[in-house]
Amino acid sequence: MTNKNKTVVRSMDILNLFIDHTELSFQEIIELSGIPKTSVFRMLKSLEEMEFLEKGIDAKYRLGILFLKFGHLVSMRLDIRKIAEPIMNALHNDVKEAINLTVRDGDDAVYIEKVDTKQKVRLYTAIGRKSPLYAGACPRAVLSFLPDDEIKEYLESIELTSFAMGTITDKEKLYEAIVQARERGYTISHSELENYTSAIAAPIYDHKGEVVASMSIAGLETNYQGENVEIFVQKLKKATAEISKQLGYEQF
Repeated sequence: MTNKNKTVVRSMDILNLFIDHTELSFQEIIELSGIPKTSVFRMLKSLEEMEFLEKGIDAKYRLGILFLKFGHLVSMRLDIRKIAEPIMNALHNDVKEAINLTVRDGDDAVYIEKVDTKQKVRLYTAIGRKSPLYAGACPRAVLSFLPDDEIKEYLESIELTSFAMGTITDKEKLYEAIVQARERGYTISHSELENYTSAIAAPIYDHKGEVVASMSIAGLETNYQGENVEIFVQKLKKATAEISKQLGYEQF
C-alpha cells in the first residue's frame, strides 16, 4: 500500500466515524480513530478544505455540505419511480395490462406511477390516488410484507370499510390473505377497489431488505383466472425482483 493509499484509507476511517457520531472534537477523532495526532490534524485540514467536513464555532467537526450534494445524487439514482419506469413499460408491453406502482404513506398506499397505454379500461388506480393498505392487491402487497409487529398494530387499529363488492371487511379474512401472500410471495384481488377488476401484486425491497413499494398487473377480472394468473405472477415477480436488485436488495 502506497503512502497516498494509506492517506485515503485513513481519511475514510475518519469520515466513517461520523456514521455513529453527528459531531466530534479533534481529540475525540484522535481517540476513536487511533491515528497519530499530526496525521489527524493534516487530514482534517484537507477534508475541511474539500468540504467533506466542516468545523463549527464550537471547534467540533461535522459532515460537510458536499455530502448533501452526494446524498441528493444518490437519492435521485435510487428513486423508485425512475428505476421502475422502464421495467414497468417492458412488462406492460408484454402483458398488455395496466401496471401500477405504490408506496406506503402511513396506513395508506399511494399510487405513484401507472402505465396503461395498451389497457384502456378505466380502473380505480390513478397517480396520486390513495387506498388503505388492506384494500386491493397493490396496497396489500406492502402491508403483507411489513414486520410482524407493524402488521399486528395495523390490524388492531384499522376499521375495514367496503369500496366494492370484493373488499375484505373481516379482519380474520384479511389476516388469512396476508398469511397466504407471505407464503406465495404475491397478492391477488378481485373487485376490491372497483367491481369486475382484478390485480396481482408483489413487494419491492430496498437495500435494507425492507418493503418500500409494490407493483401490480391489473385489468378486467375475466383475464385473471386459471393459467393467466400463474403467467402474470411469474412475469411480475421477475420485474419486482429486478427493481429490488437495483435498489440494492440482496436476496439470500
